[in-house]
Amino acid sequence: MRIVIGEGSCGIAAGALKIHNAIEKFSGGKYSAEIGITGCIGMCFLEPIVDIYDGEKLVKRLVRVPETEAENILEAAETGDFSAVSHLEISKEDAEFLALQKRIALLGCGKTDPTSIDDYIKNGGYSAFRKALESAPEEVIEEIKISGLAGRGGAGFPTWFKWDFARKNESKTGKKYLICNADEGDPGAFMDRAIIESDPHRLIEGMLIGAYAIGASEAKIYVRAEYPLAVKRLRNAIEQAEKAGFIGENILKSGFSCRFEIKMGAGAFVCGEETALIASLEGERGMPKLKPPFPAQKGFKEEPSNINNVETFANVPWIIGNGGEKFAAIGTENSKGTKVFALTGKVNRSGLVEVPMGTSLRDVIYKIGGGIKNCGNFKAVQLGGPSGGCIPESLLDTEIDYKALAETGAIMGSGGMVVMDESTCMVGMAKFFLDFTAEESCGKCVHCRIGTKRMQEILTKFVEGKGTKEDLELLEELCEAVKEGALCGLGQTAPNPVLTTLRYFRDEYEEHIFEHRCRAKECQAMLSYIISAEKCRGCTLCAKKCPVNAISGELKKPHVIDKNACIKCGACSKICRFEAVSIE
Repeated sequence: MRIVIGEGSCGIAAGALKIHNAIEKFSGGKYSAEIGITGCIGMCFLEPIVDIYDGEKLVKRLVRVPETEAENILEAAETGDFSAVSHLEISKEDAEFLALQKRIALLGCGKTDPTSIDDYIKNGGYSAFRKALESAPEEVIEEIKISGLAGRGGAGFPTWFKWDFARKNESKTGKKYLICNADEGDPGAFMDRAIIESDPHRLIEGMLIGAYAIGASEAKIYVRAEYPLAVKRLRNAIEQAEKAGFIGENILKSGFSCRFEIKMGAGAFVCGEETALIASLEGERGMPKLKPPFPAQKGFKEEPSNINNVETFANVPWIIGNGGEKFAAIGTENSKGTKVFALTGKVNRSGLVEVPMGTSLRDVIYKIGGGIKNCGNFKAVQLGGPSGGCIPESLLDTEIDYKALAETGAIMGSGGMVVMDESTCMVGMAKFFLDFTAEESCGKCVHCRIGTKRMQEILTKFVEGKGTKEDLELLEELCEAVKEGALCGLGQTAPNPVLTTLRYFRDEYEEHIFEHRCRAKECQAMLSYIISAEKCRGCTLCAKKCPVNAISGELKKPHVIDKNACIKCGACSKICRFEAVSIE
């Protein structure tokens, strides 16, 4: 038997290392079970997770495992009697989270040991790279073309075209560069991090195939410094690949040579844009440049360069190993293959989801995600992070497809999927993303630097109950101006959350302006706290808890709140045991 602990960032945060240490401690030579680790299985809502294998067969999956169960787990693995840990077994409903998915980019996540190249090779790793080396670079690019793989970083640009463009452009020095964009900055997105932490050799293999195809002798991975575990495992994987002969000079005696380097970014959102990323790689401030020339013409060090994101490269080994036609058979006419999403927010089962293109948003949220938390009502789903838009319930049957999503006003983006219920204020949501993009603007172009700031100021007026009809008209005008005039994708897409909320939730804006009311009861400035005389028992707890002494009343008699003194902190509502405090 083999005991495998899920040790991605989510698992570690939930206590996986404590469980691992406890199992190691109790094992002490007494038990024969092998103890290993894996990365993020994707079921973040069930962490910590412990899997028990018999050979390569998964026998039991234990979820939300406390360290106190370590000895019982060892005993169960030793004897095959799982009765003592039956209360930890994954439920049939939760198991559907994975059963309903189609995994390609996440194929090794939760299965492979991310610290072992031998485990990766045992599961077919680097066989696609060997296959690619037996073909001409043009043949590799043709296979990617047949697959229909499009960039998974958000733009959805055909991968083969970028590779072919970089290959055909001549280098002045004989050097070309392959760059991986792992600068994942969208709030609520963690797809790239999970792939690197859980299956780093798959990324390396995909990059090696890409480097061979375009003729690049150097591969660079630009990853944010906020991902320490991902960086640690990636460094280890690169060292292992070098020792195994997959990285370096004359790889596998093919005549192809390639070196890898990791560059840690400081977390600037704008560095997700190609030209800004290249500037940062070169030691300059991360700011975008006008295109053309494109990176495939003049990229890193003015040489032909190709940039794709982590998920794009993670698809490549499967495509080369299984054939482009098999990948193209998955998905829709406009969007081939699968897409990984970070499913978060007011959903019962949050985590990493990989589904075929063409799957409806409703199926992802309700079948895989298990519906809305606390039996709440769905309100909207935010796709594409700060660059995306909010899709209402009426459009939940929209397919996951680049064209179909664009028609709603949202975008696929890199894969953030934030689910909201009726407790979410859509005006506040738009402001949240504008706060982010205004902060992250590099300031190079006026439309983005000033336009996003003005939009942010107007949204602030709305949530404070100070907005006017004229402000609403100006906001729409600014959205269109910024979208048309900004230099790069950050500014061009920054208005999307505002435009989609105006399109589908305009009534909430109007309530904020004309009625000074927030139906979700999130905008503090428009809330009033009232104590019910019928329900109040005069216990005085609320008066004692109030930080500004805005509550008065005698013991065992109904209390009242001075609305002029109230700072709307909500302390009274939280502490009242009789539900006497209401919010209007």
